[in-house]
Amino acid sequence: MPAHGRIAAAAFRQYSTYRMATAAGIFTNTVFGFIRASIMFAAIGTAGGELGGYTMLQAATYVWLGQALLAPIEAFGTREVSQRVHQGDIAVDLLRPVDLLSLHYAQKLGRAAFLLLARGIPPLVVGALVTGLALPEQPLSYLLGALSLLLAITVAFLADMMVNLAAFWLVETRGLTVVYNATMNLLSGFLIPIVWFPDWLLAIARATPFPSMIQTPIDTLSGRVPPAEALGLIGVQIGWTAVLALAAWAMLRAGTRSLEVQGG
Repeated sequence: MPAHGRIAAAAFRQYSTYRMATAAGIFTNTVFGFIRASIMFAAIGTAGGELGGYTMLQAATYVWLGQALLAPIEAFGTREVSQRVHQGDIAVDLLRPVDLLSLHYAQKLGRAAFLLLARGIPPLVVGALVTGLALPEQPLSYLLGALSLLLAITVAFLADMMVNLAAFWLVETRGLTVVYNATMNLLSGFLIPIVWFPDWLLAIARATPFPSMIQTPIDTLSGRVPPAEALGLIGVQIGWTAVLALAAWAMLRAGTRSLEVQGG
C-alpha cells in the first residue's frame, strides 16, 4: 500500500478506538438532527407547506444529510498544525519525505471515512425511519454525490489548513478559528439552506467556497438538483479545490521561508 494509503488507514484505525466518543457523537448528532428538523418543519409549515423549494420531506433529507456530513467535513484533529508551527516542531515535519499538505490530507481522508461510517450513517438511518428521506430517482445522482462529497471534504480540508498555517504570522489562532467555524456553519448551508438567505447574503455565500462544503454535496446526494445541474456545482467545487490548494501551498512556502526556531 502506498505511503498515503497507509497514513489514511492508520487515521481510520486511530479514530475507531474512541468508542465512547463515537457513541456520544451518534447520540448528539441524532438529537440535534431532531431539533433542526423540528425548526425547519415549523418554518415550512408557517410558509404553507413549501419554503424556498423545500417540502417537509426534502427539508428532513437536508437535515439528516447535513448531520451525517458535518463530522467528516469539519476540522477535527487538524489543530495540531498551528500548534506545531508555534512550537517550532513544524521544522521537523518539513524534513519528512512525505509532503506536509498531502500527509495531513491523507489523515483527513482516513478520519473522515471513519466519522462518516460511524457517526454519520447511524443518525441518517434514524432519520430515514422517523421522518423519511427523499432519495434520488436517477442512479447517476449517487455517483455524482460521492464525488461531490470527496470534493467537499477536500475543500474543507484546504480552507482549514489555511487557517492553521496563519500561525506562521499570528501569535494566537484560536480567535481566527472561532470566526472561521461560525462563518463556515452559516455560509455553507449547514444551519439552513442558503436559498433561504436574503439576496445580499446569498450573493456573499455563493462568492465563497463554503457552499461547496455542505450545500452542494447535500443537493447532489439527495437528488434535489438533477445530474446536469450537479455537474456544474461539482465544477465549482473543483475550481475552489484548485484555488485553495494553490493558496495553501503558497502560505506554506511563504511561512517556511520566514520560520524562525529559537536556538537554531
